[in-house]
Amino acid sequence: MLILSRKPDESIVIGDNIAIKIISIDRGSVKLGFEAPPNTLILRSELKEAVASENKKASVDITDEALNNIGKHIKH
Repeated sequence: MLILSRKPDESIVIGDNIAIKIISIDRGSVKLGFEAPPNTLILRSELKEAVASENKKASVDITDEALNNIGKHIKH
């Protein structure tokens, strides 16, 4: 992990086409601005984890339902 110190209006560049700018720092909160190509997905980590969790849950639910349906058809 790279750890950098930045002040408001300073930026960090990732690769050739992603820039992260410090917009403001106020009472323990940092506002960041992101400049990236339109096809670049930018998500808060907690949102990405929640989506992954829901997707996993949905796939398990569908699998369980499908197995139950198969079992019902086999019995008949």
